[in-house]
Amino acid sequence: MRKPLRIEVVSDVVCPWCYIGKRRLEKALVLLGDEAQVSVRYLPFQLNPEMPQGGMPRAEYRKAKFGSIERSRQLDARVAAEGRGEGIEFAFERMARTPSTLAAHRLIELAQRQGAGQAVVDELFRAYFEQAKDVGDPKVLEQIAKRSAVSGWPQEADAKEVAALEEEMRGLGISAVPTFIFDRKLGVSGAHPPDALAQAMREALGAK
Repeated sequence: MRKPLRIEVVSDVVCPWCYIGKRRLEKALVLLGDEAQVSVRYLPFQLNPEMPQGGMPRAEYRKAKFGSIERSRQLDARVAAEGRGEGIEFAFERMARTPSTLAAHRLIELAQRQGAGQAVVDELFRAYFEQAKDVGDPKVLEQIAKRSAVSGWPQEADAKEVAALEEEMRGLGISAVPTFIFDRKLGVSGAHPPDALAQAMREALGAK
């Protein structure tokens, strides 16, 4: 009988390493094979909790965060190279805004209650990073909810629940994403290679 393994992924939809980390987690699960019965849940973490609801121009945000547009582009180039190795084509040059991600996290949590969490997370990452869409835009979120067959959006999405989950993650000492938590026994921070993530899963299983 396979042991159960609960994986919690602390993530933000505007974090490119979280998108890369998701792809690497999927590969790690293939490496793990039938060694465990796995469940995956995404937990909210806003990299920019003070971001205005309407977001801000990406160039302005990146210049303030990294000191210059040139430095921002250097970092983007590094991420883009890593992304190509995971089949991701980042559209950094076409991205106009850095959004608030609170509403996106509300959508993810609602979708997870309906068994559509993975689909929505994929849609959000793809929309923002590959299609250069503003995932803080209510129209974009509505389209994603419809495509993923999520009902009750936005009226049934609970902002207080998302806030409580994020507070819990910060209370655990998490300050960077992605962070992968295995059965609340072992945590791994960063978009590690698939074999490293698979090894961490095996360590968590061995601790049962």
